[in-house]
Order: sequence, then C-alpha cells, then structure tokens
Amino acid sequence: MAARKANRTASKSSELMASLTSFALGLPGAWADNPWGDSVVKVGKKIFVFLGENADDAGITVKVPESRDHAMSFAGAMPTGYGLGKAGWVTIPVVDLGGEDGEVLHDFVEESYRAIAPKKLIKELDAQNEADTNEADSDGAG
Repeated sequence: MAARKANRTASKSSELMASLTSFALGLPGAWADNPWGDSVVKVGKKIFVFLGENADDAGITVKVPESRDHAMSFAGAMPTGYGLGKAGWVTIPVVDLGGEDGEVLHDFVEESYRAIAPKKLIKELDAQNEADTNEADSDGAG
C-alpha cells in the first residue's frame, strides 16, 4: 500500500513538473539549458527557473520578489542557497502538490520570468495574455 501511494505521489509530481516546464518554455524567448547539470529555463542568457526533476528533488527554484512570503508558506520551501535567497529566490518542493497549489506555482514561474526578462519580452507576454483573455471572453459570449 505504501509503495502504491509513493508511485501516485511521484506520478503527480512528475505531471506537475512537466506542466511547469511546458509553461516556462512557452513564455516568450524562453529556452531550456543544463548548466552545471541542472535543468533550467532561461530567457536571454539569464535563468528564471531551476527545475528539480528527479523523484528525490522534484521542485522549482524561482525568483519571486513580490510573492516571497507566499512562496515560503509552502511545505518544505526555503530560501535558495549560494546567496540567491537574499535576492528573492525560493526553492519549493512539488511533492504532494496539485490543484490550486499547482496553479500558484505556475504564477510563481511567471513572476520569476517577469523579474528576469527584458521589458520587450514582458510586453509580448502581456499582449499574449490580453489576446488569450479576449479570446476566452468571446468564446463565452456565444
């Protein structure tokens, strides 16, 4: 029974990590890289999310200057090492997360992107978000 629960938890974590990775890579100018053997997503030459994709370290590390306290409220969350925590970086495990928590993690990835990306790409993202909102509004009108 414990093995089944562990498998469900690992599967749920893997699904959430895949969703977060896909979301991050869908942001304007984002691309995957593996410096130091870590899976990250960058915009330009700068990392905006670290992705711990192994079962042992499934989680994200993001720069959340506005939502740091909220990010720190997640179980197991901690300021990122190597002095990054002082600059607003937080590491958040994704084990046993989903639903609303998963949505919030996507928001943290976007906030991190906005903290790192050039203004030109942020404007592009805003235009995409506005277009998506307008499309959703027109779909619901009929």
